[in-house]
Amino acid sequence: MATAKKTRKRAASKPIASDAKPARERTPVVKTATRKAAAADPRAARVAARQRRLQDQEKAKDARAAKKATKKTAKKATQAGTRKQPETMPGQSIAKPGNEHALDLAPRFLAPDYVGSGKLQGRRAIITGGDSGIGRAVAVLFAREGADVAVLHLDEKEDAEVTRQHVEAEGTRCLVIAGDVRDPKFCNRAVKQVAKVFGGIDILVNNAAFQLHCERLEDLEDAHLQETLQTNIGGYIQMARAVLPHLEEGDCIINTGSETGLFGSKALIDYSSTKGAIHAFTKALASQLLPRGIRVNAVAPGPVWTPLNPADKQAPDVAEFGKNSDMGRAAQPEELSPAYVFLASPVTASYISGVILPVMGGPHG
Repeated sequence: MATAKKTRKRAASKPIASDAKPARERTPVVKTATRKAAAADPRAARVAARQRRLQDQEKAKDARAAKKATKKTAKKATQAGTRKQPETMPGQSIAKPGNEHALDLAPRFLAPDYVGSGKLQGRRAIITGGDSGIGRAVAVLFAREGADVAVLHLDEKEDAEVTRQHVEAEGTRCLVIAGDVRDPKFCNRAVKQVAKVFGGIDILVNNAAFQLHCERLEDLEDAHLQETLQTNIGGYIQMARAVLPHLEEGDCIINTGSETGLFGSKALIDYSSTKGAIHAFTKALASQLLPRGIRVNAVAPGPVWTPLNPADKQAPDVAEFGKNSDMGRAAQPEELSPAYVFLASPVTASYISGVILPVMGGPHG
């Protein structure tokens, strides 16, 4: 009997939907060489060893940096002048407005290595705040260069007398006038007196200042604010206004600004603001007076050892004064005064106006 041959039917394959995702192809994994594999290849071994050596070097650098960061080392002070200047200030606080003769460490203002050469011969200058600090140092060098000097001060009579003696010792005349530059009547009266005694005025140095720290703006009293504004910027404008009728072509005005006017100071909001205003005032007035041939410039000092800061800070803070500056120390007034001579003399600065000259001991003060 014949048997029927059974055939197995192949199941028909289902059509693949057009939107179905194709199967993902596996990407072959490439394994990095292990140390064991690298050991079999001399070149790979050398590369691995070099990388580990570089890693170890960086770890050592990091460890040294961390160790150094934990040690607070005193910054070494920089000396760049003809004689060594004091590097440590006494921890001393004095009463306002600040008398130079009361300081345990007398500020240096004589600049014994500075030799005059007649750069200001026959000129007549007014210096506000000229009884001490930067003002006194400027008065002495102006006299050494041949200028008669009028020193305006608040009530520091003893300091003003010392300045007068040193100016006269340089061979020129010195007129001392006490008063408050916040008062426009005093400014006008003082200018007239100087012009009468000296026969004219050629140079004005606005240098008087008031500084009192305040840690929080909310605690800044109105009286404190007005004292700063009226002394530091109001007084400058009033003195310049009073002097201008006496100035002629070739004459000049120099304002004392500050590094705080460039960078600000969180504990001296009002003071910093006035110093910034002085810088702007300098540039604006320079533009206005340029057609008349009257130059206007400013010096922006960094930390300088004068009565200003000991009359503001507590004794421990005074002892640290200037240590955070680029030079690691405060300047002495005699290190600032040559900059004023430079800007005052038509021999050296006839093409300079509207400049804020930083004398900060470095780019950051």
